[in-house]
Amino acid sequence: MRFGQIVSGAKLVRSARNISMTMGFFMRANANVELDAGAKTFASGLLPDLIAALRRSRKGDLVAVISGDPSVGPELEAWCRFTRNSLVDAAVEKGRTRWVLRYGEAPENVGEDRLVGSRLWLYTNFDCNLSCDYCCVRSSPKAPRRALGIERVRQIATEAAELGVGEIFVTGGEPFMLPNIGEILAACAAAAPTTVLTNGMLFAGSRLATLRSLPRERVTFQISLDSPTPERHDSHRGKGTWARAWKGIERARAEGFRVRLAATVSTDAEADEFRSFLDAHHISEENRVIRRIALRGSATQGIALARADLVPEITITAEGVFWHPVGAEDDDLLVSREIFPLAESFAAVRRAFDRESEHQRRLAMIFNCA
Repeated sequence: MRFGQIVSGAKLVRSARNISMTMGFFMRANANVELDAGAKTFASGLLPDLIAALRRSRKGDLVAVISGDPSVGPELEAWCRFTRNSLVDAAVEKGRTRWVLRYGEAPENVGEDRLVGSRLWLYTNFDCNLSCDYCCVRSSPKAPRRALGIERVRQIATEAAELGVGEIFVTGGEPFMLPNIGEILAACAAAAPTTVLTNGMLFAGSRLATLRSLPRERVTFQISLDSPTPERHDSHRGKGTWARAWKGIERARAEGFRVRLAATVSTDAEADEFRSFLDAHHISEENRVIRRIALRGSATQGIALARADLVPEITITAEGVFWHPVGAEDDDLLVSREIFPLAESFAAVRRAFDRESEHQRRLAMIFNCA
């Protein structure tokens, strides 16, 4: 069974995407298989249908389960935990819920084994000069700014230093859209070594003066460049953006900053191609980031990631504290609406992570086949 099949009991129907569009259903996350549960629950026949759907699927495929009975949700979540599948999305429309699960365990290397709280992410804003078609937080020139603000950043930086945060990552949106980004980065850099994620296209005029004012030994630039040549990069980010990004890379280097190059790719072949490019330009391992597209935000394809797949990296936006930067506007990754005191925000994430880990340990003890 491949993309575009609906399973209703034992019945298979082709062209699920077209049917979904016609009915106005749940267009956020595409799925390889759609299973309409009808009136069935786990107690009345849904489980055999779900198992049959997975047997016709490949590891990594997305399977959607649609039901008007909200009790299916907790049962499906518990079943996913037992079977090491991941529930990655849920949406409600017209009284029906569509849950999307990923068949199989999480892809390798979706998170590293870091001490929770050692790295802190700040979304300073959500507006951007570009409209990248896979942006995980839907940033664009039309997106509301939703700025974190200099006063909150200063308080965060002060409390982060007291909590022993080792690194701060500043992202957006495009942080250099903000007129006070220099103050923001200076406050962060005073608390911990700081990396700013940017498309590198706005280093001119007053923004160039801002760049030059930053402490070289405390600020690193991570600039997005998705491919060795313009075609693929520009197809995602807009015509002419590759050349402008490369100019930004050269500018930041010329000003004496450490620059990391970050590529977002669709396939392993694209990743290998970019590594060869970085090798040819003598970019060291510590100054390169290659990641796959995450199926969140604006993306219509990519790796579907659930909260359980991600080692938490505490992320703060104007809306609150989130589990990980890859879903910094998604309710499933929201930990708390309250940012301060920062120590309590950190503790809330650690408690949530401990609950996840403890739940997995209990399941391992309960679900012992031999």
